[in-house]
Amino acid sequence: MEDILLLAPEIILAVTALVVLVAGLYLKTEHKVALGFISVAGIIMAIALTMSIMLAKTSASMFYDTMVIDPLSQVFKLVFLSVALLVSIASVKYVSEDRNTEEFFALLLLAIIGMMVVSSSNDLITLFLGFELAGLATYALVGFEKKNIKVLEASMKYFIIGAVSSAFLLFGMSYVYGMTGTTNIPGIAANAHLLVDNPIGIVAIVMLIAGFGYKMSLVPFHMWAPDTYQGAPSVISALLAGASKKMGFIAAFKVIIVALIALNAEWQTIFAVLAVITMTLGNVVALSQDSVKRMLAYSSVAQAGYISMAFVVLTPTALAGGILYILSHAFMKAGAFIAVAIVGFMILVGNKDARDTDHIDNFRGLSKRMPITAFALMVFLLALAGIPATAGFVSKFVLFSSTIEAGLVWLAVIAILNSAISLFYYARVIKYMYFMPTEGGRITEPAPYAIAMILALVAVLVIGIWPEPFIYWASEAANVLLI
Repeated sequence: MEDILLLAPEIILAVTALVVLVAGLYLKTEHKVALGFISVAGIIMAIALTMSIMLAKTSASMFYDTMVIDPLSQVFKLVFLSVALLVSIASVKYVSEDRNTEEFFALLLLAIIGMMVVSSSNDLITLFLGFELAGLATYALVGFEKKNIKVLEASMKYFIIGAVSSAFLLFGMSYVYGMTGTTNIPGIAANAHLLVDNPIGIVAIVMLIAGFGYKMSLVPFHMWAPDTYQGAPSVISALLAGASKKMGFIAAFKVIIVALIALNAEWQTIFAVLAVITMTLGNVVALSQDSVKRMLAYSSVAQAGYISMAFVVLTPTALAGGILYILSHAFMKAGAFIAVAIVGFMILVGNKDARDTDHIDNFRGLSKRMPITAFALMVFLLALAGIPATAGFVSKFVLFSSTIEAGLVWLAVIAILNSAISLFYYARVIKYMYFMPTEGGRITEPAPYAIAMILALVAVLVIGIWPEPFIYWASEAANVLLI
């Protein structure tokens, strides 16, 4: 019973998903907006329970040590639930006139359950099951607009690449199990010496990094991200960038750092190369993008390169910086995609046949037409660039300074130069919003979208202005990885 109570957040989300599905059978289309509010209520309850467990500093192992409750799992659960809350609030308007509202919110809740299972997993089998639950739900969500060719293309690419990444993960996990005789993560760590100086150990590391690299969108495993983020509905792009990608990082933390720490000499070198290539290619390619969503996608690739520095430095401060970056990036990127969703939604209100609603020309003079959206998007972009008083600055400062302290000055210099490059394409969007002429008058943003965007904005500013509690939570989570 105590184990079940500790998994109350996941249980509440599962019950909410079932309630939404059943209620959707009996509600008329015009009344299905209530399903969105039910989903929001369920997520808020799950957040409250997760916070209470985290603040109580509860640690537990359950179900034959296949699941754990610790600071690391709770921080990531809060990341997933926070992004889910933003996306579900915005989606109240997005699916307000759709007959498949119940499927949308049920899939959203199931995806978050899968991510939360991954964050609590202490075994390769439960971790993979969580991956697949989240993956299957997000594949369907990306293709939610079934009559839109671009959306279907994005969904198909995402599905195929996701299947390939799962195959790589299974190959790597099977080699690890074959050599260590267990799928339990602490058990693998205890027997990881069997993989050292063994060719199978190297093959397992390469397979696992490839599998996780797809999930985290590290170069050269990133090719799905720009097409999927651009083609998917903007609210789902917010879910993928803000939550789904973070699931890849928590899984990699558990498997690579905890279970296979004995092979760190091999995988630290690989991650050093991947981090540099990822942040550089992501930023350089983003410079030439006219699609704001595609630009944000390549920006997200670059941000994955920054976070990967934590695998290279591997100190408590660096890991805390990486986890803080993940938390900050979730709000920054989700908020930015929701702002883009508002612009696209308002364009479609005026012209249902409009295409390329995320083209940068549509952001001309946005500060005069939609000042709230323009201001919020400007803050999100400046935060992604690492401007002070934002979450992006705090997380970059902690991560980059820890890299310098560890003696890896060259890596920190490359990261700082890449941050400087990113200013160019972020500033370009800001220039279009504030300094380019526009036609049309003031437009009022839809309330659900605006509320979700403002919540993300507040989170980005709070973390930037008052970072102490968030740094503390990230440090507590990082300590779990190095026990």
